[in-house]
Amino acid sequence: MTPSALFDLAFLLAAPFWALLILAPGRRWTDRIAASPLPMVPVLAVYLALAVPVFPQLWAAVSHPGLTGFQDLLRLGGGAGAIWAQVIAWDLFLGQWMYREARALHLHPLLMGPLLLLTVLLSPIGVLIFLAIRATARRGKGRGVGGRAPAPHC
Repeated sequence: MTPSALFDLAFLLAAPFWALLILAPGRRWTDRIAASPLPMVPVLAVYLALAVPVFPQLWAAVSHPGLTGFQDLLRLGGGAGAIWAQVIAWDLFLGQWMYREARALHLHPLLMGPLLLLTVLLSPIGVLIFLAIRATARRGKGRGVGGRAPAPHC
């Protein structure tokens, strides 16, 4: 399979899991899938298929990080594809974590759906917004009626 086809495959393998997180929240099978690391495995297999042939260049780029080394790596089809597959796997990991946290905090799916979609596209922005929402929700969860902290238990 060509690096170009593997590049495309990386996202196609993750897309069904993103669809479940966004479109079928609260379903038992969605919750089970969100709790499992297995959805990332096929994407990581694509990563390995792309990374192994360019491993010397990949190792050079990550063991001595510098802009030039990464630019050289990204000029290689397998190098760019490997980085893409790594990003896709990492984004899915983040999305699953966000989904589980949102469920635990009882955040509404109409809030989380667009936020998860943003995370698919621009994960750093999506994660930062989620962290702010999560912090606000956690503060609100610790408050009693009327916004006051609950009385201590004796």
